[in-house]
Amino acid sequence: PDDSGHPLFRAAAARGVCKVMCFHPHSDLTLPLMSLLEIRAVIDTWAELEAELGASYPWVQIFENKGAMMGCSNPHPHCQVWASSFLPNEARLEERTQRQHHSQHGVPMLLEYAEQEAQRKERLVVENEDWMVVVPYWATWPFQTLLLPRRHVLRLRDLCDSERDNLASIMRRLLIKYDNLFQVSFPYSMGWHGAPTGSYLREDCGHWQLHAHYYPPLLRSATVRKFMVGYEMLAQAQRDLTPEQAAERLRALPEVHYKLRHQ
Repeated sequence: PDDSGHPLFRAAAARGVCKVMCFHPHSDLTLPLMSLLEIRAVIDTWAELEAELGASYPWVQIFENKGAMMGCSNPHPHCQVWASSFLPNEARLEERTQRQHHSQHGVPMLLEYAEQEAQRKERLVVENEDWMVVVPYWATWPFQTLLLPRRHVLRLRDLCDSERDNLASIMRRLLIKYDNLFQVSFPYSMGWHGAPTGSYLREDCGHWQLHAHYYPPLLRSATVRKFMVGYEMLAQAQRDLTPEQAAERLRALPEVHYKLRHQ
């Protein structure tokens, strides 16, 4: 920490743990090409790590950077888990907005949002009994998606067996569609957001709803990507596709991986 005392130069000590988790012994097998049982094992390990690290740390960020385009230096399919002694910026923003909505309307914001998207269907990509994937109304990346549970769930550890099985299924369906879009191992950054842990486990976090964000960079082909530059960096993000157009394109894609169609 900086001890200068000036309010423009503030710093504080931070502690944490960083882990890398490989998805499969085969270094070329990505999630959409894994079996449902293998994806379920990934989900169970996510939940275990969240519970283990969340016993001490208020925030456990599970995330995957897939592909060299997203800065992934290790081609072996994997994710990372960073636990921190503080709430990062995105977590603090979601904490504030979800708490405010719950206070004003008496219902978790993302639970209400999921119900609205299920009725409207224009941004819906895939769904099953327990989960749904939409291109969110506020999407700025071309094929950005949001993965939401249908019931009120705070954290990954709270998912029952059937919800974990259906999560494995809907993840694979979405990721196959992503790969099929431009017939390439689709790059993205994704991550889970759930209720804070650590000392927050003793507080009421009913305003939170578990969800996952997917942020892919590709725009028009396997090589043409979206760049956030100029006006987007200095003023506001601009959309190349509407959320409805992106959802329609993803929805129309087959759910058999392009590498397996000849089989």
